[in-house]
Amino acid sequence: MDRVFFAIGSLSAFIGVALGAFAAHALKGRIDPQLLITFEVGVRYQMYHALALLAVGWAHTRWPGTVLTTGGWLFVLGTVLFSGSLYALSLSGARWLGAITPFGGIAFLAGWLCLAWAAWKG
Repeated sequence: MDRVFFAIGSLSAFIGVALGAFAAHALKGRIDPQLLITFEVGVRYQMYHALALLAVGWAHTRWPGTVLTTGGWLFVLGTVLFSGSLYALSLSGARWLGAITPFGGIAFLAGWLCLAWAAWKG
């Protein structure tokens, strides 16, 4: 699982950098400034949790287990729901997509708790 989470985290960071550059160069001036800020929040949280996935990959070399694996998948799910919904909301203007975002935040929080629990029990 360590390689899986390192690979996913690395790819997520790559996508985060690409989307950040896209926002700065292609979206600036083309979408409402508030929607651009929303998009950038999605990028920021994607990057934080890409790094968290790298940490999960590393942690798997020390404390492998289902709690840690669950935490990693919660970070992946959180990225899709939280950042993905913010990207979609920003690009489409469909405000109802904001209702999905808190579920991603909950997944992030649960992932952090799993990471803490794995370290504590490790």
